[in-house]
This record gives sequence, structure tokens and C-alpha cells, in this order.
Amino acid sequence: MTEAVTDFDYEELPATTTLGMHLVAGAAAGIMEHSVMYPVDIVKTRMQVVGSTTMYSGVAQALRSISTTEGMRSLYRGVMSVVLGAGPAHAVYFATYEQTKKVLAGGNANAMAAGAAGGVATVVSDALMNPFDVVKQRMQLVNSGYRNIWHCARTVLQSEGLRAFYVSYPTTLLMNMPFQSIQFGCYDLFLRTLNPTHVYSPSTHVMAGGLAGAVAALLTTPIDCCKTLLQTRGASLDTEVRQAGSMRDAARIIYRREGLRGFLRGAKPRVIANMPATAISWTTYEYFKWMISRREA
Repeated sequence: MTEAVTDFDYEELPATTTLGMHLVAGAAAGIMEHSVMYPVDIVKTRMQVVGSTTMYSGVAQALRSISTTEGMRSLYRGVMSVVLGAGPAHAVYFATYEQTKKVLAGGNANAMAAGAAGGVATVVSDALMNPFDVVKQRMQLVNSGYRNIWHCARTVLQSEGLRAFYVSYPTTLLMNMPFQSIQFGCYDLFLRTLNPTHVYSPSTHVMAGGLAGAVAALLTTPIDCCKTLLQTRGASLDTEVRQAGSMRDAARIIYRREGLRGFLRGAKPRVIANMPATAISWTTYEYFKWMISRREA
């Protein structure tokens, strides 16, 4: 198999590769990334909720507690929102990334161009994903009371208006732009270091993707805490939290109540979830690129 893939550089897709091919590869990568590690994402969300009376000592204990007291199905409450949103959002994301990187790099691929392309792709994909993410996090809360994602979306729209689905969008961009820039830049750097020959190597994609995801997740956890507060504010009984309307408001509330430590709540499950999720996403995407390149070669 090695000889079969060394005749071409699969990382640079042929000029004949259509936008549709990028969309399919990106959609598959996004759905795999978000759905596989969904239970850990629930733990992260619950740990970050300000004023929550639910306390967990760790990720493993949280998973046991949730599955025992609420049932195994509760670990996947809201997952359909992610599946429905991640497909089109990631399809657009990877397609935008590839086209932007090609323009910025000018035929000379490098980590800086990859990082910048990741930031541009984030602006577009998050506009599609944000409403789905709001529904997901509302469903993840303890005793959320929503029957399904459609009931949740209707309830939020009727009680809080359309703005509720985008109140966290600026904060999401402020988090995801550096997250994706760091992730794409690190991935490109790690990949070229671990695989200088550019031969298709799934294990290299797993390692590079996992490491890039861990670094990006840890560095952007403080902003993620603010985002979670804004996206779950409508379900809070705390008046101050419900009135938070910006990242600045969220940051002020977190700092006043919990100090700097409050900005690292959920850091461990966030890193644990992002390492394999990012590895899965990149491995899936690179596999599709490899398959497309083989067909076009």
C-alpha cells in the first residue's frame, strides 16, 4: 500500500477536485468528531455551568453518576442537534479551509497559511453551527425538561427570541478563531514534522490531530466557560446570569464568583474530549482526501 500512495502528494488535492468532494469529506469528519466524544462533552458543559449545584470530582465519576442516576441515554441527550449541525457546518468549514489555504499559501503550504485559513473557515461554519450548539447545551443540562431537540428549539425561540441562538456567536468566534488557528497551525506543523515524506499515514494523522486538539482546547478553555454561560443563561434561575448579554458580562460574573479558577472549569474534560475528537476528525478527513486523490490520480 505504501508504494501505491507515494506516487502522488495526497495532501494537495488535484485541481479537478470539486467543491462537492470537499463538502462530503468535511461533513463526514464533523459528524464523527462530535458524536463519538459526546458523553464527555456533556460532562464539560455541566462542570462549566455557573451556580450549578451538581458537583463532579472528575470525568470518570461524572460519567458514572450521570449514567447511574439519569440512565445511559442521558449521555447522548441533544446529540442529534450536533449531528444535524456538524454535517453542513464542517462541510463548509473544510471546503473554506482548503480554498483559503490554497490562496494564502500560493502553492507553498506552511503552518501560518494553514492557521489563517482555519480562522477564516471558522467565521463561516460557526454562523451555521451556533444555533445547533445552543440547543445541544440546553439539552445537556440537568433536568432540562425538553422532550427532544425540536421541542427545545421551539421553546427557546418562543420564550427568548431568535437572539438567544446567536447571543454567544461573538464569544464563539472569539474562542473558535484562535482555537482553529492554533489547531490547524499545530496540526500542519506536527504533521510535517512527523511525516516529512507526505506518505499517507493514519497513525501520523491521529498523533498530529490529537496533539493539536489538546493544545488548542487547553488554551481556549477560559473563553469556552464564557460561551457556556451565555448559551445556557435562559435555563438558569440566577437573575444575574439570565441578564448576561455579552462575553464581558459572562467573564465578570465568573471572575467575581469563582476567581481565575472559574475560567478553567471543565478544562480536563474539554481536553479529553478534543484530543480524540480532533484526531478522529483529521483522520477521517485525510482518509477522504486520500481516497479522492487516488481516484483522481
